[in-house]
Amino acid sequence: MLIEISLYLLLGAIAGILAGLLGVGGGLIIVPVLVAIFSRLLFPNEIIMHLALGTSLASILFTSISSVYSHHKHHAVSWSRAIKLTPGILLGAWLGGLFASSISSDNLKPAFAGFELLVAMYMIWGAKASAHNQTPSLLNFNCSGTSIGFISSLVGIGGGTLTVPWLMWHGSSIHKAIATSAAVGFPIALGGTLGYVYSGWSHALLPDNSVGFIYLPALFGIVVNSVIFAPLGTHWAHKLDVKKLKRIFAFLLIALAAYLLTSH
Repeated sequence: MLIEISLYLLLGAIAGILAGLLGVGGGLIIVPVLVAIFSRLLFPNEIIMHLALGTSLASILFTSISSVYSHHKHHAVSWSRAIKLTPGILLGAWLGGLFASSISSDNLKPAFAGFELLVAMYMIWGAKASAHNQTPSLLNFNCSGTSIGFISSLVGIGGGTLTVPWLMWHGSSIHKAIATSAAVGFPIALGGTLGYVYSGWSHALLPDNSVGFIYLPALFGIVVNSVIFAPLGTHWAHKLDVKKLKRIFAFLLIALAAYLLTSH
């Protein structure tokens, strides 16, 4: 159990730094690592992906609070845009959590791996999002928020990989986009967490210490260090070359996607 908790603490530190540094919430790392740990613990294969996704989103609830507070101190959060995105995001994230429960782990694994590969390819070769519509309508905010929330919840992430390009497309600078993405990571995590708790509440295969598809020992270990390390990532985000770091991160995502595609 000590080794298990130590792994969760290490994972939390990495997730916290990534949340502040890249605005990605750490979910792209948390989910495949939790899948590996849960497999070693011999959890039922039928629910391993659901537990990993739900626990990832629950941890982002706490990571996003710490991260957005640090960004707010740098006056980088566009609160008006975050507030306009929130209603759609809450709805989409809730629906994503419910929809994921109807998909088997065997199908969720390649879907998640495919999403990771797309994110990695975008980080390596994707063009920088440039402003095309700096004054999006409320309907645009609602529809975009719902889509971002649904996809993010379905793959257990804080939405930064989707929200940051959307915000930049609509006129936000890279630093404001990352900061605002951290802010909307909270409603994504909230709606998604509620969806995974509700859909997994009475599942017959849940391990001990679970609340729906949330595994509490993993959540505790991740949260403790993610909250501590998120401000460090935020501090680095304003000093380091984020573009180069994203490329390094992309190759890590490719390795994790390969693991999910080859694991059984």
